[in-house]
Amino acid sequence: MLARPRFRAAILRLGGLAIGVGLLAAAITPAAAGTSPAPTDDPEPEHSGVRVEAASAGETAGAASARVAQMSTRERAASVVMGHVPTTDAGALRAYMQTAGIGGFILMGANIPGSEAELRGVTTALTIDPALPPLIAIDQEGGDVSRLPWDEFPSSLELKSAPPETAAAAFAGRGALVDRAGIGMNFGVVADFTDDPGSFIYRRSLGTNAADSSARVGAAVTGEAPFAASTLKHFPGHGAAPGDSHAGIPSTGMPLEQWQASEALPFAAGIDAGAPALMFGHLAYTAVDAAPATLSPEWHRIAREDLGFTGLAVTDDLGMLQSSGIPAYQDPVANAVTAIAAGNDMVLAVVLSTPDTAPRMVEGIVAAIENGALPAQRLQEAATRVTELRLNVGAESGRFVPCPACAPAQ
Repeated sequence: MLARPRFRAAILRLGGLAIGVGLLAAAITPAAAGTSPAPTDDPEPEHSGVRVEAASAGETAGAASARVAQMSTRERAASVVMGHVPTTDAGALRAYMQTAGIGGFILMGANIPGSEAELRGVTTALTIDPALPPLIAIDQEGGDVSRLPWDEFPSSLELKSAPPETAAAAFAGRGALVDRAGIGMNFGVVADFTDDPGSFIYRRSLGTNAADSSARVGAAVTGEAPFAASTLKHFPGHGAAPGDSHAGIPSTGMPLEQWQASEALPFAAGIDAGAPALMFGHLAYTAVDAAPATLSPEWHRIAREDLGFTGLAVTDDLGMLQSSGIPAYQDPVANAVTAIAAGNDMVLAVVLSTPDTAPRMVEGIVAAIENGALPAQRLQEAATRVTELRLNVGAESGRFVPCPACAPAQ
């Protein structure tokens, strides 16, 4: 089950119309249908007309399980891969998604055209089946990591010294921009923290200590929740591990007990706020596991059993592992299989990837199932979590669209 599906509490009341955004079930009253209402003991019913209510989390999970039960092994394997090709050509993007059949696509700078309307054309092209859309994701942190040039909301550089309410407002605006572009998932909430200005994560973090970062991370998730599936990153936290994971595997000898009292707190705050996704980083806390957290079953156990995370676990870009230069991580297909086996529900490929990288990962996962290297139950679990989030995103996104003729309100 995913952590707190988006919009579960979002009820909009407009006169006689009540709308709950989520997987939708509508009941039309007799009056709305043009017939006489049935007798009632209540002389003044609270509402008339159409009432739309969110499906329960159990119903969403059940629908996801039913879909996955009907999938072949290859379809399950494809559903857990998020790919990328660097183009804005709608035809090429649609052909890529149709051929690969994968469950997600990450938008990078090369996928962003000059306007919101054009970007919505890109995301529409990526969506082969609107009833089960792919997880279209973006790294929209604001500031240094910003794919949308029209995002002028405060970035972490301003937010790290502002009240949590400011972070909530900034990510509410940022989430709305993401949603109106047709993007359902934002890899935008940095839960790492550091007080070292020389760290590559310093300018991107929402705080310089555990307490302040925790407050802003929780607020950011809450603000963004009505618009996009917030993703916390980069678990278990770059702040304590010197180095840049784009060019190596940062590591630290910090004991687990110290991590629990410091680096863990912003992630716990984001999880408690309902973040439906958690991105695992390519960094090693060697006192816990010598392997990068992305490939560590122990760190996945800690996230789920100790922090209570129930949502979707996604890797940071697996191409970064190749960029580390470490011989053990030079095969992207092997990295993908190991990542799923470790507990990730979705694997991500950008750096060093080509149009055939994602399909090769899919075939590698299928082969691992067939030869017993990857348990079928693990793939089924991963595919179910991905499918549940896809169903939620499909039902809840796209309520906001670009309006070039509109004037700002206040």
